[in-house]
Amino acid sequence: MDRIIRCITSDGAIMAAAVDASDIVFTAQRLHKTTPVATAALGRLLCAGSLMGINLKQEKAKLNLRVSGDGPMGTVLVIADSNGNVRGYVGNPDCPTEYYENGKINVSAGVGRHGTLGIIRDYGAGEPYIGHVPLVSGEIAEDITSYYATSEQIPTVCALGVLVNKDDGQVMLAGGLLIQLLPGAYDEAIDKLEKNVAELEPVTTMFAKGMSILDICKTALKGFEVEVLDEQPVNYVCTCSREKIESYFRGLPVGEIRACIGENGKAEVKCHFCNKNYEFSETELEEIIKSKAE
Repeated sequence: MDRIIRCITSDGAIMAAAVDASDIVFTAQRLHKTTPVATAALGRLLCAGSLMGINLKQEKAKLNLRVSGDGPMGTVLVIADSNGNVRGYVGNPDCPTEYYENGKINVSAGVGRHGTLGIIRDYGAGEPYIGHVPLVSGEIAEDITSYYATSEQIPTVCALGVLVNKDDGQVMLAGGLLIQLLPGAYDEAIDKLEKNVAELEPVTTMFAKGMSILDICKTALKGFEVEVLDEQPVNYVCTCSREKIESYFRGLPVGEIRACIGENGKAEVKCHFCNKNYEFSETELEEIIKSKAE
């Protein structure tokens, strides 16, 4: 079972969160039948969404992350809730995979180096916060780091990893680490953290060595006294339902509802996040139209 943890240094200078999202990314790969590069890109953004979502304060808040690059992958979209649960999809799950000389997946080649990272925080009341930054690499982690530095002025380190078996393309490990300096962090703490970050191994390497998410946080915060704020399970959770689709139809003009009826005498709607199909007969749609008039 996937888990996420949040830690803080006892001096209140640094916060770190780590997630093991191996099952989440495996689920996404299974649902969307993604190629290795699409799996890696979507997986990294799912990990980022979980790490960022868990820091939302309000219970019903949600986070929308959208990477829109000029590569063949198209849009990568992830939605996270305040418990770190996530769902997502990629525009082109069949995107061809390129590799670097060291054998690692070239995510940037699929995503593209030019485009935007858009983030929407919706707290369930008032206007949502919307931020956009240009992509700096298309490798996702660097783009998340740039977002925090540019849009929120929070010094941040983001490390994301998805290990895919090169033989069969299956997800083996996936996770991420997010470290942020808090207001009032002193120079000595910053210097110590920079040294630790420079020595950090990739997240999937640390998982492969048997390290837990707490071990990873303590390694990143070596030399500090670390306190655990919370730890909890996280999952791939799709919130689609027949009731929500009905509500969508009710919001359409009558002509558009009737236009949804196909040659087979029914309307079919597929969820982008879990690929579940919902079917509505012509009679059911007429009942929806009738209810709109009442």
